[in-house]
Amino acid sequence: MSSVSKVGAVIVAAGRSTRMGGIDKTFAPILGIPLIAHTLHRFQLSSRIDQVVLVLAKDSLEQGRKLVQEGGYSKVAKVCAGGRRRQDSVRFGLDLLSACEWVIVHDGARPCFDDAMLQRGLEAAADCGSAVAGVPVKDTIKLISSNQMISETPDRSLLWAAQTPQVFRYRTLMEAHKSCNQDVTDDAAMLESLGHPVKMFLGAYQNIKVTTADDLIIAEAFLKTAYTPASPN
Repeated sequence: MSSVSKVGAVIVAAGRSTRMGGIDKTFAPILGIPLIAHTLHRFQLSSRIDQVVLVLAKDSLEQGRKLVQEGGYSKVAKVCAGGRRRQDSVRFGLDLLSACEWVIVHDGARPCFDDAMLQRGLEAAADCGSAVAGVPVKDTIKLISSNQMISETPDRSLLWAAQTPQVFRYRTLMEAHKSCNQDVTDDAAMLESLGHPVKMFLGAYQNIKVTTADDLIIAEAFLKTAYTPASPN
């Protein structure tokens, strides 16, 4: 990948935390600072990232902007409100990025990644234009029918669990957002539905998405041991 290629990032944290028992996971404390600060810290330190747009729930905008200012996250160019669907939130973020060749879409609730993972993603995307972090599944997966009967057992060696970061050519992803009318769970599915090739690269089993209150405990353990955590000011 050319050293002059500009890389932007859209960090999506506009969910409603419905499975968190009333806790707003975006600003839930991990090692003394908000979860989202750990994610921002890693993007801020990465020499591969030129700019970041942070997408939050509307009622979290003031808190998010204050965090960005007080944390010194100078790469965060914009903080904006998300939409009804995740893909709407990503689109709003894409609209606010300055000119860039590549864009990394990342879940704000995945703080346990590192710069090497971003590099693997950029290298994989250079092959075909799009790449998704993931890990091979450990469990046997069963497909079931509407009445809970097992209909198929897929070959586990072919199954990976998708994560973020997901890396795309900016132009390709923007065109996909304009063309895709169906609801999707991630941006890779949007490109797949339009026939674009997407490559999988190795993420990490530690790269969990904080979805429940128990996940906060797990993420804190990973951040203590496997990664260098962000530090409070």
